[in-house]
Amino acid sequence: MSNRPSTSQLNSLQVEVDCAYLYNLMSANEKDEQLASIFQKLSETEQRHAQHFLDKIAQNGNKKMEMPPPTWQAKAKGKLAQIFGNQLILPLLMNTEKTLAQNVAKARMEAGLGNSVETYAHVKVLNAIQEMGVNKDNATQYSKFEGRHNSVDGNALRAAVLGANDGLVSNMSLVMGVAGAAVSNENILITGFAGLLAGAISMALGEWLSVQSSRELNIRQIEVEKEELENNPEEEKAELSLIYQAKGMSEAEAEAMAQRVLNSPDTALDTLVREELGINPDDLGGSAWEAAYSSFLLFAIGAIIPVAPFLLISGQTAIMASLVASALGLFAIGAAITLLTGRSVWFSGMRQVVFGLLAAGVTYAIGHFIGVSIG
Repeated sequence: MSNRPSTSQLNSLQVEVDCAYLYNLMSANEKDEQLASIFQKLSETEQRHAQHFLDKIAQNGNKKMEMPPPTWQAKAKGKLAQIFGNQLILPLLMNTEKTLAQNVAKARMEAGLGNSVETYAHVKVLNAIQEMGVNKDNATQYSKFEGRHNSVDGNALRAAVLGANDGLVSNMSLVMGVAGAAVSNENILITGFAGLLAGAISMALGEWLSVQSSRELNIRQIEVEKEELENNPEEEKAELSLIYQAKGMSEAEAEAMAQRVLNSPDTALDTLVREELGINPDDLGGSAWEAAYSSFLLFAIGAIIPVAPFLLISGQTAIMASLVASALGLFAIGAAITLLTGRSVWFSGMRQVVFGLLAAGVTYAIGHFIGVSIG
């Protein structure tokens, strides 16, 4: 009696078939010989993966099952590539490769084979091609690839700005809502500091969980990459060679570089982890505790601004002072955002002020309405 293949196995098989079909079409469409060769090799790799899944299904008693044809979705994407160029469907293939990685991992775990991160190399190759542009006029664009990766990362600045903004806007809205209900100055202070602590702790906990989960995932991926390097070095060499070719090396140079990397046991795993997975093994994505501390501090800095005036004065004067202080803080945050966006300081600053004060106005009106109703 035959065992029916699992849904994840069938999904993985179909995605492999679709990827192989699309890469083959892109190879045929591509005028640049080097990129055409890369796409063809990716297609061959996906064909091997598809055959592996079909063989696995056959071993489970489904010997009559044949290789499925590409889906209509894959054929539609292929038509788009033929009409508008390969660059149009590269983002679609990126999503497909990510889905494939998830399906492969699930299927391998069901089969008791453990996880696999081999398809992350394909994502890395597509990233390299996409950043350079498929329809390039000359090979000099390849040399720009590394320079782009050496640019300053704005993630830390973005996190700092958004953390302070969240603290300021959320606590200003909370304080204005309570002030609108005409409660005492002491109650406003209690509410403001409670909002500050609750929000800062929540932000810190969220950042700790996010970074720690990412670190644990990275550690697991490195362990799997080490296993694959030990068990199948030739496959790892082929994947690494494709990445180097996507960065601009000739096929011979890429293969020689990949071989040199694998010849050095001390650096092979480190290089594969950096190139295939995009992970820096030295920091694994950063410290979870540092992320928690900084998130707590940045949120608290933003959240204290609308509360501080109530420590010195009270009544409508304190409310107006809180709004002015918050508006200045919002403008400063908007100005800081221009470091990421390149927009005008006045435009970004005033936009931040308008949106923030609108939020405060809404909560003040609601608090006032509730206060009057209760009164």
